[in-house]
Order: sequence, then structure tokens, then C-alpha cells
Amino acid sequence: MPKPPSLLKRFRKDRARIYWQQAAERAEHADLEELRGLRGKAWALRRDLERVIHTAEGRLQSPALGTNAIRAPLGSDWTWRPGLWRGPVFPPGLAAAESRSQMGEVTLFHDCGESEITLRQIRNSGAVHLAPFGLRTDVFRFDGSFLSLVLDLPDAAVTGLRLNHLIRLDMVAELEKPIEIFCRLNIKHGPNTEQIVRELPHPQGACHVEFDLAYSRLNEKRIEKAWVDLIFEGPRMNQITLRDLYFARHPRAEL
Repeated sequence: MPKPPSLLKRFRKDRARIYWQQAAERAEHADLEELRGLRGKAWALRRDLERVIHTAEGRLQSPALGTNAIRAPLGSDWTWRPGLWRGPVFPPGLAAAESRSQMGEVTLFHDCGESEITLRQIRNSGAVHLAPFGLRTDVFRFDGSFLSLVLDLPDAAVTGLRLNHLIRLDMVAELEKPIEIFCRLNIKHGPNTEQIVRELPHPQGACHVEFDLAYSRLNEKRIEKAWVDLIFEGPRMNQITLRDLYFARHPRAEL
């Protein structure tokens, strides 16, 4: 618990406030020499105050480090925002990123002969952003046939997973130019892997997809692990920024 300010500190603060209140009243009738002195002191103080205000506004608008606020559907029994969107990762960026390059929980896959792809963690600063960090992918010349980001889901995602569950993926995306983004949920159960593919509708700003397991052939008793592929179609000469990304799991409504 922070200590209350000492009597001396409060006295100094009150004294400074009273000084400037009296200076404001005196300025109307002060002689020119005194007025020049007051103006110089006031401008110096104003510069310091503006620096404090500018820094405070910037920091207070930015989501706090470690923030994990998630807008989850009612009744969700599991939510998760990968650490890359919650806190700083090392290295914070990759240039000419090769296939299978990793950043936090994200793995990049592509089949380019020569990579002109960069990955970079960025700090979110908008008041509307819930996640402290985002992921920016710059793609220049692209001579491959596919580009994807893969996220391995934690064990909690598949613990107690049932066919009546929906898994929801929320994203806040910014694209330099429109492209198609597909999301594929992969669930390994025994020797088989169930795959559900959804296209992200209008991938600009806040958007989401849901994977309904009721229509899958999932063996609930043999689930081992799950991961998600984000597949970018035609990414050449584009900048793709994922300001936020998180998951939620909830039971589907009974019909």
C-alpha cells in the first residue's frame, strides 16, 4: 500500500500552487521587468508540465503489460491470449524469416525459395486495444505457394473438450491491402487429425470465426493436442498486423 505524502511534501506542493495563483493575479498589474521574469518561469514550467501530460497520456492509453482482458462469449469454460500479445518476446523481430522460424508461440511456415518476409512484435498504443502487443508481418517479393502462422494451443484447450463445444478465435487485423485469411483448427485424436477450416469474414478490424465440433468426427476419448493455422492467400507486397488474437471455448446452445 503506497505511503501517504509527508507533511513537508504536501506543504511544498500547496506552497507552489499558492505561488502561481498569486502570480496569475499579480501579472495584470506587475511592472514589465517583473512580468518578464514571471513569463520565463511560467514557460519553463509549462514545458515540463506538457512533457508530463504527453508521457502520461501515451502510457495511460496503452494497454498495461500483462493485460489479459478478453471479451469471451457467455458460458466460456476456457480462454487464452498467446503470450506474444501479452508481453515482450525475444527476439522482438525476424528479418528474412525462414520457414519454421518461431516468435513466442507463433511458428512461421512458407515455401519461398528466398525469404523476403519479416516478423516484428509491436507495442499497441490505441485506447481501443485490449492487448499490450501485436504482431506485424511484412511480405515483399513472394515466390512461394503458401504462407501461414501456426499456434499450438495449450493443454487446457483440449482438457475436457467435447463434441458440444465451439472454439472461437477473435482477431483484430490491419491489412495494407485486402487478402483472404483462412483459419484451420487441427485436433489430433489417436492416429487421426480432425481439421475444420473457416474463412475469416472481412479481415479488417475486429473479426472472429467459430469452429463447431458437433459436425466433426472427433473421438473425445483420444484427444491429444490441438493447433491453429492462419493461412494468408496472396500475401505479396503487403503488411499484415494482428493487433490482438485470442481464443475462447464454450458449449453450444442446446437445440
